[in-house]
Amino acid sequence: MIRVLLADDHPVVRAGLRALLGAEPDLVVDLEAGTAEEAVTLAASGRVDVVLMDLQFGGAAPGAPTQTGTMQGAEATRRVRAVPGAPHVLILTNYDTDADILGAIEAGASGYLLKDAPPAELIAAVRAAAAGQSALAPAIVTRLADRSRVPESRLSPREVEVLGLVAAGRSNRQIGQDLFLSEATVKSHLVHIFGKLGVGSRTSAVASARASGTIRGA
Repeated sequence: MIRVLLADDHPVVRAGLRALLGAEPDLVVDLEAGTAEEAVTLAASGRVDVVLMDLQFGGAAPGAPTQTGTMQGAEATRRVRAVPGAPHVLILTNYDTDADILGAIEAGASGYLLKDAPPAELIAAVRAAAAGQSALAPAIVTRLADRSRVPESRLSPREVEVLGLVAAGRSNRQIGQDLFLSEATVKSHLVHIFGKLGVGSRTSAVASARASGTIRGA
């Protein structure tokens, strides 16, 4: 029996997932978490094989700075996976930007699916994750393949992080404070970002990155 922890701050979403997974003979929703912090705690209980993790908790708007004290899905995934014998984590979210996908995978997620995925695809992904296999949605695989074909124009994870904060309205000094970087280092990142995107301003960089799905739209 594959024991699943549902981590999502929307009770209706959890109820739907519970009903879907509970109808399978080899799956059981053993625990539920409404916050990322709670998910980390419950994942360490020894009662979980797979954590089905959302990325955004606490009602934060897409692209907005994380609210103080509100952990999000990627960080929760990192903490869950840092524990010996940890359960596998499968991301289930509405967000499909490069920053979200790469951040989750780098945090240790076994798979990444969107919430509009067909039920059969989700069930198969849970089983694959429980077996220690990769479970990426076809659209995500295509996105990652496209990135690998154009490495010269690809933003690094840090550059994506900097640009995301630019999009949220943060100044260079504020970005430096948020990421523990010097203001000069932030400016250097922006120069590289402008060059890779072929733009000459912060506004154009944000618009280009949003159009390509590198960062979330407004």
